Amino acid sequence: MRGPGRRALLACLLPTLLAACATVGDDTAPDGASISGRLSVRVEASSTSAARSVSAGFDLQGTPASGRLNLSNPLGTVLAQARWSPRHAQLTTSEGEKSFPDLDSLTQEMLGERLPVAALFDWLRGRPWLEAPSEATTPPAPAGFRQLGWTVDTSRIADGWLVAQRSQAPAVTVKARVEP
Repeated sequence: MRGPGRRALLACLLPTLLAACATVGDDTAPDGASISGRLSVRVEASSTSAARSVSAGFDLQGTPASGRLNLSNPLGTVLAQARWSPRHAQLTTSEGEKSFPDLDSLTQEMLGERLPVAALFDWLRGRPWLEAPSEATTPPAPAGFRQLGWTVDTSRIADGWLVAQRSQAPAVTVKARVEP
């Protein structure tokens, strides 16, 4: 989706992610990892769209192949839930449900850019995702690695902080604070 349609969807979804009051989804955890904390995503302005950002609590559960990502407000109310399996992905908000062929398509629709959610399971632990090539960063860059077109700063991972940046236009920055 491009142009006015995507902007209209973003205009509907971003406030929903940040201010909705209805709880969505259920609390049954899929098998696999469980990582939670605070997350912010900023997509810089481009020639076709304005800058946009989302900040929320997150609860990432499951595996890169099958899992769930809940985004919540400061009071803990789930604002949006993404669920995925090898065959499809689904976004649930207080506005309803929408299906996608995969998780990349869901994030593309939601934020206007694809985010490597599958890689986040490893990135949030300070290590490269095993399913894609990576290379260590070298000084003067902060400690970390490059993978999938992103530079992942792990210099503060011992304190629970991670910053991943994609410099390809439009630039995207993901900042996460993982709870111990």
